[in-house]
Parts: sequence; structure tokens; C-alpha cells
Amino acid sequence: MMSAGRLCAADVTSGIKRLSYSTGRALDLSGIFPPIATPFLEDESIAYDKLEENLKKWSKIPFKGYVVQGSNGEYPLLTPAERVDMVKRVKALIPKDKLLISGSACESTRQTIEMTNAMAEAGADAVLVLCPSYFKASMTLSALTEYFTSVADGSEVPVILYNMPANTGIDMTAPLITSLASHPNIIGLKDSGGDITKMATVVKNTKHLSFQVVAGSTGFLLPALLVGCTGGINGLANILGKEVCQVYQLFQESRLKEAVQLHHNLVTPNSLVTRELGVPAMKAALDYMGLYGGPCRRPLQPLTSEEMRRVRDAFKAAGYGPNK
Repeated sequence: MMSAGRLCAADVTSGIKRLSYSTGRALDLSGIFPPIATPFLEDESIAYDKLEENLKKWSKIPFKGYVVQGSNGEYPLLTPAERVDMVKRVKALIPKDKLLISGSACESTRQTIEMTNAMAEAGADAVLVLCPSYFKASMTLSALTEYFTSVADGSEVPVILYNMPANTGIDMTAPLITSLASHPNIIGLKDSGGDITKMATVVKNTKHLSFQVVAGSTGFLLPALLVGCTGGINGLANILGKEVCQVYQLFQESRLKEAVQLHHNLVTPNSLVTRELGVPAMKAALDYMGLYGGPCRRPLQPLTSEEMRRVRDAFKAAGYGPNK
């Protein structure tokens, strides 16, 4: 089974030119990136006008760039054409000095390479690549190494590894990440697992490669910065972008007491809209705070009235209210 997988990957990449990767390591992943929500209408079609409205509001926040087609973008629920179109639309709406990162993962190596390059053509500056997980029992160290290496070999833009064990059931190890970091077209890692020891280990072991690690949640953003991570791709930044950016800026200015205080204030709202209630809560909070959240695409379900109350109360208790 594994040898067949190797043949398939080799077949896909054999006709793809090897790139110089001259710009890969030059991409700076410091700062805060919101993994933006995909806005839907009640009929579940994409509300592109609402996307534009949200981006106009986010443009007032000092984000380094934007991530599309991450978990908060509900990418598994979109068609391949919709995924690429979202990249194209966002690229056309954001300033040229903002980076655009796109989640390009699919279950097969072949599909991921094709999606990656379609997104590159649509305007993505880099791609975020999650582990394949449907056949998770077969995702051995060698299988994952081959997968990410083949994708990086075939990608026209830099690749950022994405570790999201809560969703994939696969937790990438520090040795695996460190090994993959030596590939010239793999420039960083978004880690949503929250293991600070692992993040510190990867930072330490890859310093000579200029490999960049970013925190995948506001819940551990400050500890991650303290051990050498360069920034964050944080869902809460959709809703409280100014405050998440402020945590980063306070850290940069060595104002740690203030950074800790603000970080503490964000913990409960962050937990509710990420690991506890997920994307439906993220969208409900966007609506509450004066942006557009709208419905999720099924099978994701809307919040109950009690869950809605919990979200509103958490933001109110932290001192955050609607900003129309």
C-alpha cells in the first residue's frame, strides 16, 4: 500500500518543474493573520458583498495579512471552484502589501498539488497544508513525510505546515516538523495543538533554517511568542482583531505585564468561539460585534438560544460590545 502511494506521488510530481524557491524563505510570517470566515446567505450561497463589507472593516486593523479556506472558512464544505474563487475575490479586495495565505489541503497528494497551484494562480502568496486524515491509521511518519515533500516539490508558492490534531486526529511530532523544515519550499508551521513545549522545540531546532512557527489560537498566543513564535493565525482576530494585534504589539514592545493582562481578558471569548462551540459561535460573535457572520453551511448547525446567550455574555463580561 505504501509503495503504491509513493508511485502515485512520484507520478504527479515528475512532470512539474523544480522551483528555485528564491522567495519562500523571504516571506515574513510575523504579526497577526485572521483566518477569515466564509459568509453565507440563508440559502447557503456565498455572500460576496458581505465578504467585501467585512474586509473593509478589517482593513482598519494592522493585520499582516489574511488566511482564507482555513477551518473558520468552512473549507471542507465548499466546492473546489468555490475555494479557488474565494482566493481570487479576497486577493482583489485587499491591499497589495497584505499577504494572502490559503488553505489548499485535500485528501490526496495529487489533489492537494492541483488545488495548491490553482490557488497560487488565483493570487495566494503561500498555502497552508493540513495532514490528510480520512485514512489516519495509514498516515505514518513516512506517509506524511512523502505527502508534504511532494506537495512542497510541486507547489508554485511557499508551503506552511498546518498541525490541527483536534480536527484531523493526527498530531505532527517535533521530529517530523523539524525534518520537513529543511525543505526549501516549506517555510513555516501553524500549530493549533497548543503544546508549547513542542513549539519551543521546533523553534530551537529550526532557527538555522529561518523556519517560522505561528500560534494557531489566541488562547496560547502570548506563551507562543515568548518561546520564539513569530505571530499568530488566530480565529478570534476575526472578531477582536484590534485586541489580538495589541497583544502582539505589546509583546514586541516588551510591555509584558500589559500583554498578559489583555491576553487574560481574551481567553474566555476565545475558548467559546473556537474549541467549545466552534464556527457557529464564531459567526454569531461576528454578528453580535457588528460584522457579518451569517449562517454556516450544513451540516453545521446554528447555536441554540442558550449558547447564543453564553457567547454574548462572555464578550460583555470581557468588556466588548457591538461596534456597528
